[in-house]
Amino acid sequence: MLDLVREKEMEQALKGRKRERGKDIRSDYYRDTTAIIHSSPFRRLKHKTQVFFSPSNDHICTRIEHVLHVASIASTISSPLGLDNELSWAMGLGHDLGHTPFGHVGERIISQIREEKGLGKFEHEVNSLRVVDFLSSGGKGLNLTYAVRDGIISHNGEKLSQRMKPTFEIKNLDEIKERKGLVPATYEGVVVRFSDSIAYLGRDYEDASRLGLLKDKKLPPIVLERLGKSNSEIINTLVNDIIRGADSSEGLGFSDYIFPAVEAMSRFNYENIYKSRLLEGYERYFSRLIHLVVDYLDSLLTCYGCDEKGYLEERNMLAAGFYNYISGMKDKYIEHDGSLDEVVIDYVSGMSDNFCLDAANEILKPEHLNDEINKSLTGKWFDAN
Repeated sequence: MLDLVREKEMEQALKGRKRERGKDIRSDYYRDTTAIIHSSPFRRLKHKTQVFFSPSNDHICTRIEHVLHVASIASTISSPLGLDNELSWAMGLGHDLGHTPFGHVGERIISQIREEKGLGKFEHEVNSLRVVDFLSSGGKGLNLTYAVRDGIISHNGEKLSQRMKPTFEIKNLDEIKERKGLVPATYEGVVVRFSDSIAYLGRDYEDASRLGLLKDKKLPPIVLERLGKSNSEIINTLVNDIIRGADSSEGLGFSDYIFPAVEAMSRFNYENIYKSRLLEGYERYFSRLIHLVVDYLDSLLTCYGCDEKGYLEERNMLAAGFYNYISGMKDKYIEHDGSLDEVVIDYVSGMSDNFCLDAANEILKPEHLNDEINKSLTGKWFDAN
């Protein structure tokens, strides 16, 4: 079993916040859960792609479903191990708040654009921390506990590991610029990291099968034999394997019997789903789309700066909504970043799939031309926070 004794000083640091909060009837980590659920970035996850862009199919996993799956799996693993399942739940709900529209395809595109701008690569784990620490609530952030913030930035479930132990160290999260080498400080953070992998392995296969992408493609025999043939069987196998193998000296992870099957399924998904012609087709289309929106907003910022008149003279709701965002956040950006260099990337990376498509429509064929646009500062175009 796990040694769950934490030094009192460590426990206090894990529950620490950037700004003090008065006590109420909720636990520290449950308060984080409610802050995340009520945040605008969380609401936008319902219209963000997980893997497949499929807005007309209600049964294809969206980003908000994925974070719910991760939170529920993490809570399931945490309870029998004597871990804090409220902490695991909060981490799971918040881990993808910084994801882009159009899933990992969108993330690669935005990362390329960021690097071309000289801003460094985009990683959704790091951006998720930026969202909860700064971009949410009009530049105030969600004021989450250190433990949840650490779990969010350290959650990289795309990198498969067989076993992992937490560091039990308090690091300066504000200085982290990339996810490479990050290990969670807590067992709960490690649980969420494995839960992220568990949540997408079977579900991505299930969605691809539903969309007819895997016709004549069969799961490797080792997967069928050791993990199962359905998403529910795979989750059940992996959750129980982690619980049974929990050990203080070796940490948490998959057994020697199960891990080769996890690797085999990951390879199968990569070759037949993530590298499929369907997703490659998405990438070309979404690249044109995101570049269009970013280039347009860059040109507005260059031409008009913070001058409202110029944005309104564009006669489209995207320009007016973007100005509304800048006017409300300008001082916060100067205080936090020292410039507005990242404002366009932040604005576009926070968009839902549908909003990004609507933004492109506004550029090419505005639906809301209005001589009195300054009287219409309501609705989705003016509600980025």
